[in-house]
Amino acid sequence: MSELGARPAAGGVRVPYDALPGALQAWVEDVLGSRVTTAATQPGGFSPGVAARLRCEDGRRAFLKAVSAEANAESPSLHRREIEVLRVLPPDLPVPRLISSYDEHPWVAILIEDVDGRHPHLPWRPDELRMVMETVDRLSADLTPCPLANAAMVGEAWRPEFTKWRGAVEAPPPGLDDWSLRHLDRLAGLEAQWETAAIGDTLLHLDLRADNMIVTADQVWVVDWPWAARGNPVFDLIGLCPSVGMQGGPEPDELLAMSAVARAADPAVVTVLVATVAGYFVVGALEPPPPGLPTVRSFQAAQGEVALRWLQQRTGWR
Repeated sequence: MSELGARPAAGGVRVPYDALPGALQAWVEDVLGSRVTTAATQPGGFSPGVAARLRCEDGRRAFLKAVSAEANAESPSLHRREIEVLRVLPPDLPVPRLISSYDEHPWVAILIEDVDGRHPHLPWRPDELRMVMETVDRLSADLTPCPLANAAMVGEAWRPEFTKWRGAVEAPPPGLDDWSLRHLDRLAGLEAQWETAAIGDTLLHLDLRADNMIVTADQVWVVDWPWAARGNPVFDLIGLCPSVGMQGGPEPDELLAMSAVARAADPAVVTVLVATVAGYFVVGALEPPPPGLPTVRSFQAAQGEVALRWLQQRTGWR
């Protein structure tokens, strides 16, 4: 296990169900066909809106995600994108199914199946990590070829985000560590290759973390799909590694060895993508937080520590 031990779980600023507009609450009860009697807010994740497990008077359960453009202008578009993805995912995947959706400015809401489970234990347990890696490999197989006809290539969808090292060459941000400063040109050179390294025909989740997984007795369910795009399946695994290492799991290369997808990947491609992810976390953590997401930068910084150490090991640069 990582020497870092357990680090903070993802946690944003949630809105309670009772604070939703009456019209949205009425829509929920109309769709579910029964009055909501309990709404348990879920703490994981960063969306500045409602994330609540609902139980109705007749015993029916559902999970509600809802966000207002007044809290964060980008979040409603992410909910709309997730709705589009959930509509096309194969029904036998370990992904909760879409029940219905709501879109009346400024609110967008998603009702999905409520899986009777919990987030993974933190610090990570080896048995649950094995289940996670088996699930990610299964998703990679079942989502190849990509089932979403209009899914953007990951290089197109994430191009503005994965320019951190190249941007730092032009304007090194205050607080950047000495190792990164010494090697900025070489880091930028690796990052410049990421779009080619990420090419593939698998629908990627692109936000795999403990708070986006639900564990049951024999299955790991993967939730929150707004960032999905088409690309190389090893990219999803590389993106997962820093959060696992940060939260008490094994070092990244040890974790990758648990995946058939990762074992088959070109090591040079892996290094390019590790450099890209490290830049996203290390440099991105030094930026001001987005509106309504005050905790995200500290969470990125903790992942950046793991990703940077991983990158140093893979490059051997001093």
